[in-house]
Amino acid sequence: MGEGYTPELMRLLLGAGCRFERHGKGDHDIWYSPITECRFILDAKIRSRHTANAVLKQAGLPKHF
Repeated sequence: MGEGYTPELMRLLLGAGCRFERHGKGDHDIWYSPITECRFILDAKIRSRHTANAVLKQAGLPKHF
């Protein structure tokens, strides 16, 4: 599955106004959601739909996967 859910997840996050803030440790990036006004972690290779939906929840978006 290659990159897994991450490319589609990034598209959804960017469409909702979320933005990349900085690189974290390893292959994790720190993003910011204007909806929740919180930062959250996005892994570069999310292979679980449950993890992908958890990221959406942290960003204040509904489940998609």
